[in-house]
Amino acid sequence: MQSQSFACLLLASLAGLPFVRAFAAEKPPVCVVRCAVIGGMTKTGLWPEIARRFEKDTGCKAEAVATGPRPVLDRAFRSGKADLITMHSGDITTDLAADGFGVNMRPWTRNELCLVGPSDDPAHIRGMTSGAAALRKIARAKVAFVDFQGIGSRELTHTLWRLAGLEPKGDWVLRDDSARGEDILQFARRRRAYVIVGYIPAKTGKMDADGMEILVHGDPVMRRPYIVMEANPKKFPDANVAGARALADYLLSEKTQTFLTSFGTRVTGGRPLFHPVAAP
Repeated sequence: MQSQSFACLLLASLAGLPFVRAFAAEKPPVCVVRCAVIGGMTKTGLWPEIARRFEKDTGCKAEAVATGPRPVLDRAFRSGKADLITMHSGDITTDLAADGFGVNMRPWTRNELCLVGPSDDPAHIRGMTSGAAALRKIARAKVAFVDFQGIGSRELTHTLWRLAGLEPKGDWVLRDDSARGEDILQFARRRRAYVIVGYIPAKTGKMDADGMEILVHGDPVMRRPYIVMEANPKKFPDANVAGARALADYLLSEKTQTFLTSFGTRVTGGRPLFHPVAAP
């Protein structure tokens, strides 16, 4: 009994020493996955919520070390600042894999684009659910249409014209001379023109939609995939390869894919902002 009391007194006295306090304050190392994340996911709150869920379920943090447009993420990933990257698919992502910077590229969600036009809808396309059919009506009516030069919009617009079986020609096809991508809806409004843009920026206010209206949406063809890719350990031996793989698998898990179907529905009136790659 006396020996136990002595031991307690000894520990109590040692606790005041600096090295003991430092030792007691040490915690197990924290798993951190450094992520380069496309700006739309952070601005809408999707990525912070996924990161919170990932940490709760695994104890590992998903830290966004770079966010913004694709060129910003590309530079961060190539310089070894991120273990994982997620952004729209396209030439930039393909080059990352082809150049050996990333491995295991997989699609995991999609966003939607929509046809926006004047509120009085001169081509009468409101409520249509086929982008190609809506473009055919715009072309027949020869109502002004802006060929928006945003990367995703331009690619999808060309796909829809091909599906419509038309090559847009004439003075009703307007060149995009807007100063910034965010100004495109007001550029189109001043010309009483239609334009294809992302559903998220048009719906959430990132683009000023005053006087314009989302008229056509809900077409599965008008969706663009986001990919997730892990850093190549041969190129970046210090990368958290295991953590990146765990997070990528988590994004494709049934739990996360189901979560996507409900995220943002309060803002959109029931429609998801991001769509799962496959029905859960």
